[in-house]
Amino acid sequence: MKKLIYFLPLLLALSCAEKEVKQIEKEIKEEITEEPMSAKPDSVLRHTVFFSFKETSSPDDIQSVIDAFRNLQNEIDGIEEFEWGTNSSPEGLNQGLTHAFILTFHSEEARDAYLPHPAHDAFGKILGPHLDKVTVVDFWTRP
Repeated sequence: MKKLIYFLPLLLALSCAEKEVKQIEKEIKEEITEEPMSAKPDSVLRHTVFFSFKETSSPDDIQSVIDAFRNLQNEIDGIEEFEWGTNSSPEGLNQGLTHAFILTFHSEEARDAYLPHPAHDAFGKILGPHLDKVTVVDFWTRP
């Protein structure tokens, strides 16, 4: 019986600790579900740009253009995403364009502020000596 008396406080403490952990877990779950989800627009504006580079441009020259283009998202507010890649289509319909870039905006105002931005102009000076062809298409996404 004496041993039971010694273990009773230990059992009580363990029981309370378990309830406390469950209460904390419950509060954390409630906090997570109560936070509003970040509002994503139903549609976004995609600014797609396709380049081909001059034969005289080295891989390092091309990489410097890519890096400068990517860096615009750090210099210009309103660019929500930046993606790029090289042509891999087997169809042969790229008309010599080799590199694709996609900038995502949430409004026409953000895109319109990007176009004349000084950082965009500075990028054009980096691109200019290496650019062979360019095509630009902007569109609003649809579900």
